[in-house]
Amino acid sequence: MTAKIIDGELVASRIRDQIADATEKMAREQGFRPGLATVLVGDNPSSRQYVRMKQNRCKKVGILSFGYNLPEESGQDEIEDLVRKLGNDPKIHGILVQLPLPGHLDEEAVLNAVPLHKDVDGFHPVNIGRLSMKERNPLFVPCTPAGVIRLLEEAGAQFEGAEAVVLGRSNIVGLPVAMLLIHRNATVTVCHSRTKNLPAVCRRADILIAAVGRPLMVKADWVKPGAFVIDVGSNRIDDPQSEKGYRWVGDVDFDEVKEVAAALTPSPGGVGPMTIAGLLQNTLQAAQRLEEHKNSGG
Repeated sequence: MTAKIIDGELVASRIRDQIADATEKMAREQGFRPGLATVLVGDNPSSRQYVRMKQNRCKKVGILSFGYNLPEESGQDEIEDLVRKLGNDPKIHGILVQLPLPGHLDEEAVLNAVPLHKDVDGFHPVNIGRLSMKERNPLFVPCTPAGVIRLLEEAGAQFEGAEAVVLGRSNIVGLPVAMLLIHRNATVTVCHSRTKNLPAVCRRADILIAAVGRPLMVKADWVKPGAFVIDVGSNRIDDPQSEKGYRWVGDVDFDEVKEVAAALTPSPGGVGPMTIAGLLQNTLQAAQRLEEHKNSGG
């Protein structure tokens, strides 16, 4: 068996095309464009790269981009004041606070300062709370978990009654994606550093989500034949044969697992493009909701 490769860039490009059409229509008929503000604290190279990619994608689909870069030593009040100021700016429909924040900052307090209707990253405590409850709908779903589900749907995965294993329990990916799988009636196991017999647990999965941040951790003998495998990992490893001296790999050993799985995402080129497409989609939705609210006299 050789796995079907789930091309995240192809799916994301379709989503971006739809967003570009909608933003042009909004500009033409309603006289404004969606606006996204990014808040970056510190000089983390990966975070800078992610923010730069998001800003570039905004421009390509016609969304206005506003970037705010603060030094590592910025204080709690300074950051919360900035977020509240952006929350009151009518040109800005979405606010993204790039995570993780430096360790001296209260991350939850900063996220709580983002107005719920501008929380396009989906990390406001109220949005996460709604995601964690039955029959509650968050205004926005976190972008990476939403992208994972979309790719599984595109690949033809069946959720109802499936056994799903999520490798990793981060607030950004592991826990939200587990909730999305539960909402689709999968039976979900969330694994972490203290899980016993980890390979055996993973082998039970009809759907396996790897989001643990350890390069090439998931091997072929961890995967049930015919499983759907989504690799959320993005890890830089040394590679003397590469021109740059390094390369990016996922949490899954792609070359091994592709011979066992039914469908598999590459990394890079799988979940990453979906994360940014989801952010743009949420920003567009935020702008559309605001306009609907105005037109209804709210």
